[in-house]
Amino acid sequence: MNHDRLRIHRRDFIKTACVLSAAMLGSPAWLLAQQREPLKKKIPASGEALPVIGMGTSRTFDVGDDAQARAGLREVLQAFFANGGAVIDSSPMYGSAEQVVGDLLPQVSGSEGLFAATKVWTWGREEGIEQMQRSAQRMGVKAFDLMQIHNLRDWQTHLETLRDWKQQGRIRYIGITTSHGRAHDELEAILETEPFDFVQFSYSIGNREVEQRLLPLAAERGIATLVNRPFQRGELFSAVKDKPLPPWAADIDCDSWAQIFLKFVVSHPAVTCAIPATSKPHHMRDNMGAGFGRLPDAAMRKKMIAWFESL
Repeated sequence: MNHDRLRIHRRDFIKTACVLSAAMLGSPAWLLAQQREPLKKKIPASGEALPVIGMGTSRTFDVGDDAQARAGLREVLQAFFANGGAVIDSSPMYGSAEQVVGDLLPQVSGSEGLFAATKVWTWGREEGIEQMQRSAQRMGVKAFDLMQIHNLRDWQTHLETLRDWKQQGRIRYIGITTSHGRAHDELEAILETEPFDFVQFSYSIGNREVEQRLLPLAAERGIATLVNRPFQRGELFSAVKDKPLPPWAADIDCDSWAQIFLKFVVSHPAVTCAIPATSKPHHMRDNMGAGFGRLPDAAMRKKMIAWFESL
């Protein structure tokens, strides 16, 4: 027997065991990411499946040429793709975010599975076309997977353009968005008559207004949903500051407040994907942990709502 080889193998085994043990003790979500496929839901219009946790870029990626900030965001993107991420949502409204994403994507591995989404946010047909062309150049994509009309701005004009672009293969899906709980009545009327592939709006355990009309309507009309502000811009974390995780967190494979809040959102039958935004790699890894393991069922969702309302 080659004893030198045996010693090397034994040393490698011990090293690997120590790494895995540390991962198990320090980050259960990390271990889940290595062992399981991410949870996915299907886009009703096509049957294509998307991971339930994506990422937004509002504020967080608007860093311009700041080299230090970009280095941190490169780590954010790497953590996103390393944990099965696909959907990245941006907008020309978000300052330099599109450009920063486009510059960093070639520097990270695993980005081949990118589902690129952005928005048109201007008035007029020609202005909309020029803006979308700039967005494609900035993000470095030949064709966006999803182009959305941002906050309903000049939606009839842009919808005509987007239908033409979809037919030409310049985009794959058409969407429309709102946020802050604005314009829900108008958005509902639009969705009742127009065949959008996606709709995006705000939803969280602390802001459940869209459960009344918009989420049921999306399910009825076969429209995929992206959820922004799942943490209410951090307000949910303030509500649970210094509080221990509830004992039922383990029943849905959550080891952080972020995962609890995200799993509540994506467990709704009509929600396709949540897009939380962060500029911190460890927060990204934590967020992505919500894309693995068990989701709350209807009974657990009721328990979660009752618990939150009791705070």
